[in-house]
Amino acid sequence: MEALKPYILSFVPLFVAVDAIANIPIFLSLVEHTSKPARRKTVREAVITATAVAIIFMFVGKWVFALLGVTIPDFQIAGGVLLFVIAVRLLLPGAQKSVLTSCPDKSMGVFPLGTPLITGPAVLTTTLMMMNSYGTWATLVAVILNMFFVWVSLLKADLIMKVVGPNGTRAFSKIMYILLVAIAVMMVRHGITGAFLQ
Repeated sequence: MEALKPYILSFVPLFVAVDAIANIPIFLSLVEHTSKPARRKTVREAVITATAVAIIFMFVGKWVFALLGVTIPDFQIAGGVLLFVIAVRLLLPGAQKSVLTSCPDKSMGVFPLGTPLITGPAVLTTTLMMMNSYGTWATLVAVILNMFFVWVSLLKADLIMKVVGPNGTRAFSKIMYILLVAIAVMMVRHGITGAFLQ
């Protein structure tokens, strides 16, 4: 058990940061008007993007930040602004259809699902902290296991959609768009707070 302790202690904070369960209703709202093959492709692209960003950031994050003079709060603000833009577009009448159906197979899996919803500032920051505390291997295994859990959760999202039904899905969509705005504001707020506390 002592040998597994670093892996467990790395997995749990990342699990909380990824928050795969909370992303399911957002995923359902975004892919409501897409076909099953398109959804599966979106899930695959989202998980690949999220995993790649997390792993790359593990090894180059501190170096890039130091080189460019970018801080974690800067990153949080940028991610929050991007997420806010797409959330507002989803809420505006007439813009919703274009956001949900305009080349979803080419972009939705990358943004906003892959990043910043799955791998966002919280995950990237937690990854750096876990590397410092428990080492590279424990953090890498934790990232891969969490992304596998995300992949399974999103693939099973169709079952949730069947249980909720079309009307419930539409209601969820409106709520999730507002939640997206709230998440974006939270990210910007944390970034601004972090910048002022430095």
